[in-house]
Amino acid sequence: MPRGWGTLHVAIATRAFRRYSTYRAATLAGIFTNSVFGIIYSFAYLALWEANPTAGGYDAQDAVTYVWLGQALLMTVALWGGGTTDDLAERIRTGDVAIDLYRPVGLVGWYLASDLGRAAYHLLTRGLGPTVIGLVVFDIALPTSPVAALAFAVSLVLAVVVSFTIRFLVASTAFWLLDQSGVKVMSGAFAIFFSGMMLPLVLFPGWLGTLARALPWASYVQVPADVWLGKHTGADLLAALGFQLFWAVVLLGACQVVLRLATRKVVVQGG
Repeated sequence: MPRGWGTLHVAIATRAFRRYSTYRAATLAGIFTNSVFGIIYSFAYLALWEANPTAGGYDAQDAVTYVWLGQALLMTVALWGGGTTDDLAERIRTGDVAIDLYRPVGLVGWYLASDLGRAAYHLLTRGLGPTVIGLVVFDIALPTSPVAALAFAVSLVLAVVVSFTIRFLVASTAFWLLDQSGVKVMSGAFAIFFSGMMLPLVLFPGWLGTLARALPWASYVQVPADVWLGKHTGADLLAALGFQLFWAVVLLGACQVVLRLATRKVVVQGG
């Protein structure tokens, strides 16, 4: 994360958490929707794993657990986009981002802190809700040890950071295009396919699977799910977390570079 984090960033994250907590009806509707899709996908995956009980190195319980983890992570990592970076794109479009740039705090750090607050709220609601339902209805697997649980927590934070950086870069295209919509749709399509949300990446064949697991979107769902399932242990676990950390650092650096280029060369809409 950017240097200089402290009380201010905690306050920003807390404010974002409170902001999203006001949308209670939308949250309940989202939990219901995620749970319905979780049930549908669970039966589809059970049928698939009945035909091939060891597909991708998963058993049937792993596969169903993966489904419910995906539903829990969907909003937490903002897989389809959205979150605080949509606010940034709108402020770029209107020119209000000029005010943000005068704040005595880095723009990337400000919006990252806000996005972490958003993610924390969705984790405790739209993440926890479907997980409990999956546990009750399908007896999904739980982390096998405190170490695995802690590793999952670290992986989840890194997943949110990687997601944020990509969404920040997409939002930053508004400096040049004035509207991020087209790029956002394209980015969302890549995220759905390469994160493992549509289908576990372990089922992708040959070079496509190798490529998918090397791209940053794998940090969203596939890596945290495999950590939860205990597929990574020892040095392999450190390598999985290192993979996420690598992309987080690289993409945070890219955010800073793009922001620097934008503020030096581009006149924002409105002034």
